[in-house]
Amino acid sequence: MIRMLDVVKEYPNGTRALNGLTLELGDGEFAFLVGPSGSGKSTVIKLLTGEIMPTGGRVMVNGFSLSNIKEWQIPHLRRTVGVIFQDFRLINNKNVWDNMVFAMRAVGASPKEIQKRIPYVLDLVGLENKSRRFPDELSGGEQQRVAIARALLNNPSTIIADEPTGNLDPARSLEIMTLLSKINELGTTMLIVTHERDLVDHFGKRVVMLEGGRVISDSVGRYEVKR
Repeated sequence: MIRMLDVVKEYPNGTRALNGLTLELGDGEFAFLVGPSGSGKSTVIKLLTGEIMPTGGRVMVNGFSLSNIKEWQIPHLRRTVGVIFQDFRLINNKNVWDNMVFAMRAVGASPKEIQKRIPYVLDLVGLENKSRRFPDELSGGEQQRVAIARALLNNPSTIIADEPTGNLDPARSLEIMTLLSKINELGTTMLIVTHERDLVDHFGKRVVMLEGGRVISDSVGRYEVKR
């Protein structure tokens, strides 16, 4: 569950990125977050992952209150939230398996958990035969699938994807978004930040549009600018 109520975020330089934003995303929901550059999308992601704290209002993520979260609680929050980035952020000198191992060891997973979980997530994203390949031996779409697998390693209840298809051609973009939709059908809450209008329209999911640090439209269907 994600709940943002009258959230304000003002940065030290005086920039107000969010101006009373209210948004709720229920368990198992799928939503696209859209809007022009500077509308507050990146700030929303940083708030939901605990990278920054709100200036005002309330932010709740999977039972954690970001308004008064303790520092020791942040790693626990992040285990419930998987993040997928546009630039993949894979370690180039490690193969797919070792990229997965590195991510699991970072959160204290046991060797038994690692041996059990990695084959499962690689199979889920269709890369069960690519575990010994290095990132530069994979296509862009395959690299993004590795990034998705990594986000799933800790069995998060929520996935936040920041422009996950921004570096891919249209065919690969559709493939990746279809995969994310299937993962959502397994029960994972999905919030996807994107500027790709055609993809949003194709899937007919909930579309939340930001502008000026506020929600200006929240509907199911198409990416439409409301005036």
